[in-house]
Amino acid sequence: MNFLDDFLVRAALAGLGVALAAAPLGCFVVWRRMAYFGEATAHAAILGVAFALGLGLAVMPAVLAAALLMALAVSAMTGRGFAMDTALGVMSHTALAAGMVAVTLLADVRLDLMAFLFGDILAVTRWDLATIWGGAVLVVALTAWRWPGLLLSTLNPDLARASGIDPRREELVLTLALAVVVAVAIKVVGVLLIAALLVIPPAAARPLAATPEGMAAGAAGLGAVSALGGLWAAFVFDTPTGPSIVCTAALLFVLTSLFGGLRKRG
Repeated sequence: MNFLDDFLVRAALAGLGVALAAAPLGCFVVWRRMAYFGEATAHAAILGVAFALGLGLAVMPAVLAAALLMALAVSAMTGRGFAMDTALGVMSHTALAAGMVAVTLLADVRLDLMAFLFGDILAVTRWDLATIWGGAVLVVALTAWRWPGLLLSTLNPDLARASGIDPRREELVLTLALAVVVAVAIKVVGVLLIAALLVIPPAAARPLAATPEGMAAGAAGLGAVSALGGLWAAFVFDTPTGPSIVCTAALLFVLTSLFGGLRKRG
C-alpha cells in the first residue's frame, strides 16, 4: 500500500510543509511587529473562498488573490495617513465579516465553514499535499533568495537604502510570501489560526537563537514539533486538530521562555 494512502501520514506531511513555509516568514513577522498584518491577510481568505465558490473558480488561486489584495489595500490605507493598527482593524474585520456573509448567501453550495475557520488537516488529499509543499518550496526559495535584503530592510531601512536596497520592494516580497503561506495553510490550521502559526514558533525560537538564521531554523524545528505534537494530541484526546497544533506551539513557547529566563539568570 502506498504510504500516502494513510490519512495520518498525509496530515503529518501537510503540517510539516506548512511549518517549513511559515517559520522563516514568521521571523520577519515577529521582527517587524506585523502579527496583525498576517492576521488581516488570513481573514481575507474567507472572502476569497466565497468568490471562488460563487464564481466556480479554484479555491487556492482565489484565496491567494484575496490575500494579496488585502495586503495591498492595507499598504495603500497606511500610505494615505491612516495608522497601521487602524487600517488593519478596519480591513481585517471587514474582510472576515463580508466573507462569512457572502458564504451564507451561496444557497446552492455546501460548505463546511468550520473547516476553513479552524482547518481540517485530516481531510488533506494528495492534491492538497502537493499544493502545500509546492507553496512551501516557493516561499522558502523566495525567502532565501531575498534574505539579505529582507533582513537589512527590517533591521535598518535607512542603511538598506544606502546599500542600494529598496525597503518598499522587500516589503512587497514579504507580502507576496505571506499571501502564499495563507493560501497553503488554510487547509491545515484555518483562517483564524494561521497568524498564530506564523508568530508563535518564531517567538518560541527567539530565546534559543543567537543569530537571525538560527532563529529561522529553530522556528522551523519548533513549528514541525508543534504540527506533529498537535496532530498526536488531537488523535489521542479527540480534540480539534488545528487548535491542538496551536496549543502545542503555545506550550513550546512557554517552555522556551522559561528556559531562556533561567539561562539569563545563570
